Amino acid sequence: MKSFLAATFGLLLVACQPAPPAATGETESPAPATPPALVDPAHIDGVLREVVEQDRAVGVSALVFERGQEAYFGAFGMADREAGRAMARDTLAQVYSMTKPVTGVVLMTLYDEGRFKLDDPLSTYLPEYADVRVHAGEDASGQPVLEAPQRPILVRDILRHTAGFAAAFEDDAAARLYREAGVDSREITLEEMSRRLARVPLAYQPGTRWLYGISVDVQARLAEVLAGKPFAQLVQERVLDPLGMKETAYFVPPERRGRMMAVYELREAGGFDRLPDSPALDNAYREWTMAPGGYGLVSTLDDYMRFGRMLANGGELEGTRILAADTVALMATDDLPDTVGDRSWLPGKGQVGFGIDFAVRHSPPAHQGEASGAVGEFFWDGYANTLFWVDPRHDIVAVLFTQSIPPGGTDLHKRFRDAVYHRDAEASSANKPPAPPDADADADPEGAQPDADQAADAAADADDEADAAADAGEGTGAD
Repeated sequence: MKSFLAATFGLLLVACQPAPPAATGETESPAPATPPALVDPAHIDGVLREVVEQDRAVGVSALVFERGQEAYFGAFGMADREAGRAMARDTLAQVYSMTKPVTGVVLMTLYDEGRFKLDDPLSTYLPEYADVRVHAGEDASGQPVLEAPQRPILVRDILRHTAGFAAAFEDDAAARLYREAGVDSREITLEEMSRRLARVPLAYQPGTRWLYGISVDVQARLAEVLAGKPFAQLVQERVLDPLGMKETAYFVPPERRGRMMAVYELREAGGFDRLPDSPALDNAYREWTMAPGGYGLVSTLDDYMRFGRMLANGGELEGTRILAADTVALMATDDLPDTVGDRSWLPGKGQVGFGIDFAVRHSPPAHQGEASGAVGEFFWDGYANTLFWVDPRHDIVAVLFTQSIPPGGTDLHKRFRDAVYHRDAEASSANKPPAPPDADADADPEGAQPDADQAADAAADADDEADAAADAGEGTGAD
């Protein structure tokens, strides 16, 4: 997979270079025919329009680039139904866990500078993790039994969610200890978050399980320590400013809030209820102490597309290089070894593994119940059903915006992906075998992932801050 991705990125970069002149007296071979475009704008329009007409989304917008050019834009329904404000190209939306890939890029710029290696122990840079212990059950009196880790947490582990950290959304003893420690509060600094987290027993031995959680906030803290600057400043200096992402930020000032999309909750009987702006928009409307790595950014379609195009171009956009091409390929390479058998809900995202802050597709869709997608693509989504992916094989970048919870509550992502790939027999799931009877059990898990209180509050980042919302009286949210 790594060699395939590196080759793909190399081919894309070579394609952008001018061809050398033909040698004198030689006859140039005819240029290979350009394959037909994959993106079918009229088809995608029809699918997204139907999603809104069927009340499967209050509002939705999408932007797709193919071969470096805009191939599709569409906006349907309402950004704020109650105010009568339609979805627009410049609508601002909370991207929730689509903040995570931005954090990964920030940290990997430091990797490019030689500041760390993937297999360095995390405690080399964050010494609070030198003496972590692993939760191994409870004794007869109900007290936790702790054991030493079989190996240290590596930097690699916090990049791929194999560090051993408990997850707030789980219902086990380790997760309860995590919640009691108040790790998920935006009222504290990343430094304090990391110290609190290091005192909580790990839920499993490092490297043995994939469990989505707070690892990306630890990435943010690591970046702060390596660079000697606050994480919010690093995001601005290393990603947002160089890429011209002027609409993307952790905080939305009052003069821009007229473009914010409201957040809606799917009713069991169908249709949506609007959630109160507080707590649903508190992440964006309050200036918090913590700028998390795992959630919190607000963006527009065009801004986030610039980030995606940079990745598709092997780390560079319009003459500005953010990452080395090999580093982008590394991030987009499945790094989960076969020994990681317990992968929580990750298999619900299809035939994927996990790289550095991205799910990575290693095989075509296996059945019609899966969302369509191309081998080699890397992607992530957000708590309110935002989505983006980069497809090196077809040179496609796609960004989808909506703002509804629970995550995965409708089939919006599948419909959009199916629409983009309906012309590609391999990537499309439409011509695959019927879904097996137990396919629903493996369906995209984001909707089942948060606990009941998180879903009811419609605020909290399922992985990062369910308890911050309860402790601070705020509602927050992410993937």
